[in-house]
Amino acid sequence: MANFKQKTFESKKGTTFLFQHPGVRMVSKINDQSKNKHGVLSEERMSELMLKHVIVQPKRTIDDFEDYSEYMEVVNKAYAFITGNDEEEQSDDNEEGSEGQGQA
Repeated sequence: MANFKQKTFESKKGTTFLFQHPGVRMVSKINDQSKNKHGVLSEERMSELMLKHVIVQPKRTIDDFEDYSEYMEVVNKAYAFITGNDEEEQSDDNEEGSEGQGQA
């Protein structure tokens, strides 16, 4: 069995979460299962799947979040992590940081 990568993420409220990549097949299943019969993304279903399969610590449900903004921040970051979009954000940040260092 493959060794899946993990990443820690700290929300703006200061809560630290551990994300674990569930594998390419599960990411594909999450994308498929998150859509309704018309192919429209269901926020609630996507969130439930992210909380179940990707956000491994602390284990939470949608109802455990006290405010919507933290809930969406965590779910969106977890989705960016499993789809590889968080790496693009990091490389953009690194490029901006290195450009700024060269100017004095």
